[in-house]
Amino acid sequence: MSLGDEGQTRTRLPDSGGDVYGGARRGGRTSSRSLVTVVGVVVLLIAAIAFANRGGDDSSSSTSAGDKPDSASTAASNTKPVQGRTNGIPSGFAHDQQGAQSAAANYAVTLGSTGMFTKDTRHRIVDSLYTPAAASKLQSAMDGAYSSDFLGKLGLDANGNAPQGSTFVSRVVPVGTTAQQYSDSTAKVAVWYLGLIGMSGTNSTDPVTSTWKTWTFDMQWSAGDWKIVTDTQKDGPAPVPGDDKAATSDAISKAIQEYGGFTYAR
Repeated sequence: MSLGDEGQTRTRLPDSGGDVYGGARRGGRTSSRSLVTVVGVVVLLIAAIAFANRGGDDSSSSTSAGDKPDSASTAASNTKPVQGRTNGIPSGFAHDQQGAQSAAANYAVTLGSTGMFTKDTRHRIVDSLYTPAAASKLQSAMDGAYSSDFLGKLGLDANGNAPQGSTFVSRVVPVGTTAQQYSDSTAKVAVWYLGLIGMSGTNSTDPVTSTWKTWTFDMQWSAGDWKIVTDTQKDGPAPVPGDDKAATSDAISKAIQEYGGFTYAR
C-alpha cells in the first residue's frame, strides 16, 4: 500500500485480472484470520469454541513490558541455535533468559503453522509445547475450535486438507522477542510477529493476507525444557504498509513451497 494525495491508502493488485485471486476480497477480519493468528488465546478457555466462529476482535491484553531491550538484544550472541527436536519441533532450549526467548519464538512458529489444522498433528504439538496440566485442559477446547464446520469456512475438508490445486497458508514469522519477566523457574516472553493466513488458489475466496501481532507466553521450566503455561495475544504494532504489489495465487503457492521456516536462536 502507499499513501495517496489525501492521506488515504491504496492497494496495488496484480496486473492481470485486477482483483486478488480472481476478485476475492476481504471486507473485514474473518474467523479464519482470528483463529490462526491468535490460536494461543484459546489456552485454558472453554470460550475457544465460540471464539472460533465469531470472527470478532481478537485482541487481548497482556501485562506491560518491563525493562526495554537494548540495541543489541537481538544481535548475534555466538550462541548456537537449539539442536534437539521432539516430534519435529525444536526442543532442549537453554535454561537461561535467551533460551526462554528462543523457545517462545520457535513455539509461536509451530503454533501458527498448518499443522494445527490436523487433529493428530495438533495434539502432538500441544502435548510437546505446553505443560501437561495446560495441555490436558487445552486439547478438548482446541478440538472444538477446529471443528469440521470451522475448517470448511477456511476451504479445508474435515481432516484439514486443502482442495486439490490449492495451497493453504498459515505461517508465523517472528520479528523480535523480549523477556518481560524471568527467573530460574518461570519466564514471560513476548514475541512480535508477522502472520500469513489464507488459501492460495485460482478459486480461493480467502486470499493470503498478512497481519501483525504480539504473542506473550507465560512459561515454566519443566522436565528439562521451557513449557507454555498460558499465552495471550494482542494486535500490532503494525508498521505503515508499503507500496507492494499483491502477488498472484501461483506466485504465493510457489513461494510457500520453496521457502521453509526457520529455527530461531533467540
